[in-house]
Amino acid sequence: MGMEEIKNARIREITAEILRDYQKGRAIDKTDVFKQPDKEAIVDIVTKLMQILFPGYYRDRIYRSYNYDNRISVLIEDVLYNLEKQITIALRYSPVYQDVDEEVVRARAECVAIEFFHRVPKLREYIDTDIQATFDGDPAAFNTEEIVLSYPGLFATSINRIAHELYLLQVPMIPRIMTEYAHSNTGIDIHPGATIGKYLMIDHGTGIVIGETSIIGEHVKIYQGVTIGALSTKGGQNLRGKKRHPTIEDYVTIYSGASILGGDTVIGEGTTVGSNAFITSSLDSGTRVSAANQKQG
Repeated sequence: MGMEEIKNARIREITAEILRDYQKGRAIDKTDVFKQPDKEAIVDIVTKLMQILFPGYYRDRIYRSYNYDNRISVLIEDVLYNLEKQITIALRYSPVYQDVDEEVVRARAECVAIEFFHRVPKLREYIDTDIQATFDGDPAAFNTEEIVLSYPGLFATSINRIAHELYLLQVPMIPRIMTEYAHSNTGIDIHPGATIGKYLMIDHGTGIVIGETSIIGEHVKIYQGVTIGALSTKGGQNLRGKKRHPTIEDYVTIYSGASILGGDTVIGEGTTVGSNAFITSSLDSGTRVSAANQKQG
Protein backbone atom coordinates (compact mmCIF):
# COMPACT_ATOMS: atom_id res chain seq x y z
CA MET A 1 0.00 0.00 0.00
CA GLY A 2 1.42 3.39 -1.02
CA MET A 3 1.71 6.45 1.22
CA GLU A 4 -1.32 8.13 -0.41
CA GLU A 5 -3.48 5.06 0.17
CA ILE A 6 -2.35 4.84 3.80
CA LYS A 7 -3.22 8.52 4.29
CA ASN A 8 -6.69 8.05 2.75
CA ALA A 9 -7.33 5.00 4.91
CA ARG A 10 -6.46 6.96 8.03
CA ILE A 11 -8.79 9.78 6.98
CA ARG A 12 -11.64 7.29 6.45
CA GLU A 13 -10.95 5.74 9.84
CA ILE A 14 -10.93 9.13 11.59
CA THR A 15 -14.09 10.20 9.75
CA ALA A 16 -15.92 7.00 10.75
CA GLU A 17 -14.83 7.48 14.37
CA ILE A 18 -16.13 11.06 14.49
CA LEU A 19 -19.39 10.13 12.75
CA ARG A 20 -19.96 7.44 15.38
CA ASP A 21 -19.38 10.08 18.06
CA TYR A 22 -22.25 12.12 16.57
CA GLN A 23 -24.70 9.33 17.46
CA LYS A 24 -24.61 9.79 21.25
CA GLY A 25 -27.66 12.07 21.47
CA ARG A 26 -25.96 14.97 23.27
CA ALA A 27 -26.61 18.67 22.69
CA ILE A 28 -23.30 18.92 20.85
CA ASP A 29 -24.37 16.14 18.44
CA LYS A 30 -27.04 18.22 16.65
CA THR A 31 -26.29 18.10 12.91
CA ASP A 32 -29.24 19.77 11.13
CA VAL A 33 -28.00 23.35 10.67
CA PHE A 34 -31.10 24.33 8.70
CA LYS A 35 -33.43 23.85 11.67
CA GLN A 36 -31.84 26.51 13.83
CA PRO A 37 -31.53 30.29 13.44
CA ASP A 38 -28.66 31.51 11.26
CA LYS A 39 -26.36 33.72 13.38
CA GLU A 40 -24.86 35.45 10.34
CA ALA A 41 -28.33 36.24 8.97
CA ILE A 42 -29.38 37.66 12.35
CA VAL A 43 -26.29 39.88 12.53
CA ASP A 44 -27.14 41.10 9.02
CA ILE A 45 -30.68 41.88 10.20
CA VAL A 46 -29.28 43.85 13.16
CA THR A 47 -26.96 45.80 10.85
CA LYS A 48 -29.83 46.76 8.55
CA LEU A 49 -32.10 47.61 11.47
CA MET A 50 -29.44 50.03 12.70
CA GLN A 51 -29.61 51.69 9.27
CA ILE A 52 -33.39 52.00 9.67
CA LEU A 53 -33.09 53.35 13.22
CA PHE A 54 -30.28 55.77 12.29
CA PRO A 55 -30.91 56.57 8.60
CA GLY A 56 -28.28 59.31 8.44
CA TYR A 57 -25.44 57.50 10.20
CA TYR A 58 -24.99 53.92 9.01
CA ARG A 59 -23.89 53.54 5.40
CA ASP A 60 -25.86 51.27 3.10
CA ARG A 61 -23.33 49.34 1.02
CA ILE A 62 -25.89 47.27 -0.89
CA TYR A 63 -28.93 49.38 -1.74
CA ARG A 64 -27.87 52.65 -3.31
CA SER A 65 -30.68 55.03 -4.11
CA TYR A 66 -30.90 58.76 -4.38
CA ASN A 67 -34.53 58.55 -3.31
CA TYR A 68 -34.68 58.43 0.49
CA ASP A 69 -38.13 56.84 0.66
CA ASN A 70 -37.17 54.10 -1.80
CA ARG A 71 -34.00 53.25 0.11
CA ILE A 72 -35.82 52.84 3.41
CA SER A 73 -38.65 50.93 1.75
CA VAL A 74 -36.22 48.41 0.23
CA LEU A 75 -34.41 48.02 3.56
CA ILE A 76 -37.65 47.40 5.43
CA GLU A 77 -38.79 44.84 2.87
CA ASP A 78 -35.43 43.06 3.08
CA VAL A 79 -35.37 42.96 6.89
CA LEU A 80 -39.05 42.00 7.15
CA TYR A 81 -38.56 39.03 4.82
CA ASN A 82 -35.40 37.76 6.52
CA LEU A 83 -36.62 38.42 10.06
CA GLU A 84 -39.82 36.50 9.34
CA LYS A 85 -37.72 33.62 7.96
CA GLN A 86 -35.53 33.46 11.08
CA ILE A 87 -38.51 33.79 13.43
CA THR A 88 -40.21 30.86 11.64
CA ILE A 89 -37.19 28.70 12.46
CA ALA A 90 -36.83 30.02 16.02
CA LEU A 91 -40.49 29.48 16.95
CA ARG A 92 -39.96 25.73 16.70
CA TYR A 93 -37.88 26.01 19.89
CA SER A 94 -41.00 27.11 21.77
CA PRO A 95 -43.08 24.23 23.18
CA VAL A 96 -46.16 25.97 21.80
CA TYR A 97 -45.01 25.53 18.18
CA GLN A 98 -43.06 22.26 18.23
CA ASP A 99 -45.89 20.13 16.81
CA VAL A 100 -47.81 22.78 14.88
CA ASP A 101 -48.35 22.84 11.11
CA GLU A 102 -45.68 24.78 9.20
CA GLU A 103 -48.21 27.24 7.73
CA VAL A 104 -49.41 28.15 11.21
CA VAL A 105 -45.84 28.81 12.33
CA ARG A 106 -45.15 30.94 9.25
CA ALA A 107 -48.32 32.94 9.78
CA ARG A 108 -47.33 33.61 13.38
CA ALA A 109 -43.81 34.60 12.32
CA GLU A 110 -45.25 37.05 9.79
CA CYS A 111 -47.49 38.62 12.46
CA VAL A 112 -44.57 38.95 14.88
CA ALA A 113 -42.28 40.52 12.27
CA ILE A 114 -44.95 43.05 11.26
CA GLU A 115 -45.75 43.87 14.90
CA PHE A 116 -42.05 44.41 15.56
CA PHE A 117 -41.87 47.00 12.77
CA HIS A 118 -44.90 48.79 14.20
CA ARG A 119 -42.75 49.26 17.33
CA VAL A 120 -39.82 50.86 15.48
CA PRO A 121 -41.04 54.46 16.12
CA LYS A 122 -41.15 53.66 19.86
CA LEU A 123 -37.64 52.21 19.66
CA ARG A 124 -36.37 55.36 17.97
CA GLU A 125 -38.05 57.52 20.62
CA TYR A 126 -36.29 55.64 23.43
CA ILE A 127 -32.93 55.57 21.66
CA ASP A 128 -33.12 59.31 21.04
CA THR A 129 -33.45 59.85 24.79
CA ASP A 130 -30.37 57.64 25.36
CA ILE A 131 -28.41 59.85 22.96
CA GLN A 132 -29.52 62.98 24.79
CA ALA A 133 -28.78 61.52 28.24
CA THR A 134 -25.29 60.51 27.12
CA PHE A 135 -24.56 63.91 25.62
CA ASP A 136 -25.87 65.76 28.69
CA GLY A 137 -23.92 63.50 31.04
CA ASP A 138 -20.56 63.33 29.29
CA PRO A 139 -18.53 66.55 28.97
CA ALA A 140 -16.10 64.67 26.71
CA ALA A 141 -18.78 64.22 24.04
CA PHE A 142 -18.12 66.67 21.21
CA ASN A 143 -21.65 66.33 19.78
CA THR A 144 -24.47 63.80 19.45
CA GLU A 145 -23.09 62.56 16.13
CA GLU A 146 -19.91 61.41 17.90
CA ILE A 147 -22.04 59.44 20.37
CA VAL A 148 -23.99 57.66 17.63
CA LEU A 149 -20.93 56.82 15.58
CA SER A 150 -18.45 55.84 18.27
CA TYR A 151 -19.92 55.18 21.74
CA PRO A 152 -20.16 51.47 22.59
CA GLY A 153 -22.79 52.15 25.24
CA LEU A 154 -25.28 53.52 22.73
CA PHE A 155 -24.50 50.71 20.28
CA ALA A 156 -25.18 48.07 22.94
CA THR A 157 -28.33 49.68 24.30
CA SER A 158 -29.76 50.25 20.81
CA ILE A 159 -29.36 46.58 19.92
CA ASN A 160 -30.72 45.61 23.32
CA ARG A 161 -33.84 47.69 22.72
CA ILE A 162 -34.35 45.89 19.39
CA ALA A 163 -33.87 42.51 21.05
CA HIS A 164 -36.13 43.40 23.98
CA GLU A 165 -39.12 44.01 21.71
CA LEU A 166 -38.61 40.58 20.09
CA TYR A 167 -38.24 39.10 23.59
CA LEU A 168 -41.59 40.64 24.57
CA LEU A 169 -43.08 39.10 21.42
CA GLN A 170 -41.90 35.71 22.78
CA VAL A 171 -39.41 35.00 20.00
CA PRO A 172 -36.92 32.34 21.17
CA MET A 173 -33.15 32.54 20.68
CA ILE A 174 -32.97 35.48 18.23
CA PRO A 175 -33.02 38.23 20.90
CA ARG A 176 -30.14 36.57 22.76
CA ILE A 177 -28.10 36.15 19.56
CA MET A 178 -28.58 39.87 18.93
CA THR A 179 -27.47 40.98 22.40
CA GLU A 180 -24.51 38.60 22.39
CA TYR A 181 -23.43 40.16 19.10
CA ALA A 182 -23.46 43.53 20.85
CA HIS A 183 -21.69 41.97 23.85
CA SER A 184 -18.89 40.58 21.67
CA ASN A 185 -18.36 43.99 20.07
CA THR A 186 -18.56 46.17 23.18
CA GLY A 187 -17.97 44.07 26.30
CA ILE A 188 -21.44 45.16 27.49
CA ASP A 189 -23.70 42.23 28.39
CA ILE A 190 -27.39 43.18 28.64
CA HIS A 191 -29.93 40.37 28.60
CA PRO A 192 -32.82 41.08 26.20
CA GLY A 193 -35.29 40.43 29.01
CA ALA A 194 -34.10 43.43 31.03
CA THR A 195 -36.64 46.26 31.21
CA ILE A 196 -34.95 49.62 30.64
CA GLY A 197 -36.57 53.05 30.76
CA LYS A 198 -35.75 56.17 28.81
CA TYR A 199 -32.62 58.32 29.15
CA LEU A 200 -30.17 55.51 29.91
CA MET A 201 -26.52 56.58 29.93
CA ILE A 202 -23.80 53.93 29.75
CA ASP A 203 -20.37 55.55 29.98
CA HIS A 204 -17.29 53.63 28.80
CA GLY A 205 -19.26 50.43 29.30
CA THR A 206 -16.75 47.60 29.20
CA GLY A 207 -17.61 44.84 31.67
CA ILE A 208 -21.19 45.90 32.40
CA VAL A 209 -23.61 43.03 33.07
CA ILE A 210 -27.37 43.53 33.35
CA GLY A 211 -29.41 40.40 34.06
CA GLU A 212 -32.65 39.13 32.53
CA THR A 213 -35.15 40.24 35.18
CA SER A 214 -33.52 43.60 35.95
CA ILE A 215 -35.80 46.63 35.92
CA ILE A 216 -34.09 49.96 35.26
CA GLY A 217 -35.95 53.24 35.47
CA GLU A 218 -35.38 56.53 33.68
CA HIS A 219 -32.37 58.85 33.81
CA VAL A 220 -30.05 56.11 35.10
CA LYS A 221 -26.26 56.37 34.65
CA ILE A 222 -24.12 53.23 34.65
CA TYR A 223 -20.34 53.20 34.41
CA GLN A 224 -17.91 50.47 33.36
CA GLY A 225 -17.61 47.20 35.25
CA VAL A 226 -21.03 47.39 36.92
CA THR A 227 -22.96 44.18 37.59
CA ILE A 228 -26.72 44.23 38.05
CA GLY A 229 -27.07 40.54 38.70
CA ALA A 230 -28.51 37.60 40.60
CA LEU A 231 -27.50 36.99 44.20
CA SER A 232 -27.24 33.26 43.52
CA THR A 233 -27.86 30.99 40.53
CA LYS A 234 -27.21 27.64 42.22
CA GLY A 235 -30.91 26.83 41.84
CA GLY A 236 -30.31 26.55 38.10
CA GLN A 237 -33.37 26.00 35.90
CA ASN A 238 -35.64 25.98 38.97
CA LEU A 239 -35.15 29.77 39.07
CA ARG A 240 -36.48 30.27 35.54
CA GLY A 241 -39.18 32.94 35.44
CA LYS A 242 -38.47 34.25 38.94
CA LYS A 243 -37.33 37.79 39.71
CA ARG A 244 -33.60 37.28 40.25
CA HIS A 245 -32.15 40.70 39.46
CA PRO A 246 -32.48 44.14 41.07
CA THR A 247 -34.80 47.04 40.40
CA ILE A 248 -33.06 50.38 39.80
CA GLU A 249 -35.38 53.35 40.18
CA ASP A 250 -35.17 56.74 38.40
CA TYR A 251 -32.18 59.12 38.60
CA VAL A 252 -29.77 56.53 40.01
CA THR A 253 -26.03 56.71 39.31
CA ILE A 254 -23.91 53.56 39.61
CA TYR A 255 -20.16 54.10 39.43
CA SER A 256 -17.52 51.73 38.07
CA GLY A 257 -17.09 48.27 39.52
CA ALA A 258 -20.20 48.29 41.69
CA SER A 259 -22.19 45.06 42.11
CA ILE A 260 -25.91 45.19 42.87
CA LEU A 261 -27.43 41.74 43.36
CA GLY A 262 -30.73 40.04 44.13
CA GLY A 263 -34.29 40.05 42.90
CA ASP A 264 -35.59 41.68 46.08
CA THR A 265 -33.03 44.49 45.94
CA VAL A 266 -34.49 47.91 45.08
CA ILE A 267 -32.22 50.92 44.63
CA GLY A 268 -34.35 53.94 45.46
CA GLU A 269 -34.78 57.02 43.32
CA GLY A 270 -31.87 59.46 43.29
CA THR A 271 -29.41 57.04 44.91
CA THR A 272 -25.68 57.17 44.15
CA VAL A 273 -23.74 53.91 44.38
CA GLY A 274 -19.99 54.46 44.59
CA SER A 275 -17.26 52.54 42.79
CA ASN A 276 -16.71 48.91 43.86
CA ALA A 277 -19.64 48.89 46.28
CA PHE A 278 -21.27 45.49 46.88
CA ILE A 279 -25.02 45.80 47.43
CA THR A 280 -27.33 42.89 48.28
CA SER A 281 -30.20 44.71 50.01
CA SER A 282 -32.47 47.61 49.16
CA LEU A 283 -31.47 51.27 49.51
CA ASP A 284 -33.82 54.12 50.32
CA SER A 285 -34.27 57.02 47.93
CA GLY A 286 -31.51 59.60 47.99
CA THR A 287 -28.95 57.23 49.55
CA ARG A 288 -25.20 57.54 48.96
CA VAL A 289 -23.14 54.38 49.32
CA SER A 290 -19.37 54.03 49.09
CA ALA A 291 -17.22 50.91 49.07
CA ALA A 292 -15.17 52.33 51.95
CA ASN A 293 -17.86 51.87 54.56
CA GLN A 294 -20.86 50.31 52.72
CA LYS A 295 -23.06 52.58 54.84
CA GLN A 296 -25.99 54.67 53.77
CA GLY A 297 -25.27 58.39 53.87
